Amino acid sequence: MPLIAHHPERNIIRAQLKQNLVLRQLRDSDMAALEPYMTVVNYQKGDLLLNQGVHEMEQYFILDGVLKRVVTSHEAKEMTLRFAVERDIETSYAAWCMKKPTPYSIVCVTKARVVKLPLQQWVAFMESHGQIKSAFEYEVMHVMSEIMDHTITLHLLDAPGRVHRFVRKHADLFDRIPKRELASYLNLSPETLSRLKHQGKI
Repeated sequence: MPLIAHHPERNIIRAQLKQNLVLRQLRDSDMAALEPYMTVVNYQKGDLLLNQGVHEMEQYFILDGVLKRVVTSHEAKEMTLRFAVERDIETSYAAWCMKKPTPYSIVCVTKARVVKLPLQQWVAFMESHGQIKSAFEYEVMHVMSEIMDHTITLHLLDAPGRVHRFVRKHADLFDRIPKRELASYLNLSPETLSRLKHQGKI
């Protein structure tokens, strides 16, 4: 896990971080101050970044690939809450603030490259950068609102309606996510998703 400064593709990585939803507001001098705490990690499909129920947390900035946020019940049933891609963030900031264990896992849907740093370090950095903290907390609330909307959708819309809503809101993701993953997110079986496609309903 090399630091950005030691990575052979550091210039590309720095350019990607400047496009991140939150970090794009940082001045170069502030980014330089944050860099020594950031490591670059390449993950494979299925790799676990964060395990549900832990107290050790990190902040993630996605450079490439698709991640998912997943909740697992005591009966080992899984529910996918969201997908996150390039220029996005993943975090367990709310749990950290409430001093609670992480309520979900973060898993790679595809190969991915991520820049990460300890969440405690990220929070300390934000305390002295109010504009970044505001942008970050807004994004966290936006994600929580999207998850709430998605959960309501699962109850209110029929199967074709759920798929159509996903395509409307996330057209760029439809062909990137394995259909088994998409079916799980929409609370459908892969067979139902395939049948809807063959029947021309989606």
